[in-house]
Amino acid sequence: MSNRMEVGNFLLRIMLGAVFLANGLSKFQQGIGNTVGWFESIGIPGFLAYAVAGIELIGGIALILGLGTRIASILMGIIMLGDIFTVKFPDGFLNGYVYDLVLLVIAAHLTLNGSRLYSLGRWLRKGSENEQSLSKTA
Repeated sequence: MSNRMEVGNFLLRIMLGAVFLANGLSKFQQGIGNTVGWFESIGIPGFLAYAVAGIELIGGIALILGLGTRIASILMGIIMLGDIFTVKFPDGFLNGYVYDLVLLVIAAHLTLNGSRLYSLGRWLRKGSENEQSLSKTA
């Protein structure tokens, strides 16, 4: 993969992570009970607010660090699909789900391509590969 492609993937990973981290943090700072109540008011089980906020917060951090990029991106894509179809779709494209659709496409891109540049996961894999190769030669 070219360096330019890796830089692009890195920028998308950091941006998606920052957006989801900020949203997850906001849900907890403003009181997760408010989010639970809002979920229930639109017909979604309230306990899912904890799952969504947790995925946003932890997944955002994971993306920024480059840990489990594909898994975090899949989970964030699922959240975006849920948001589009349960909340935003009736408001139409421009006034409703356009932003969510952009986040969904970024999540899909990272799911398909990953992002290795400045990735803690890549660094950890290299360390375990070095340990394995050392133990095989010993």
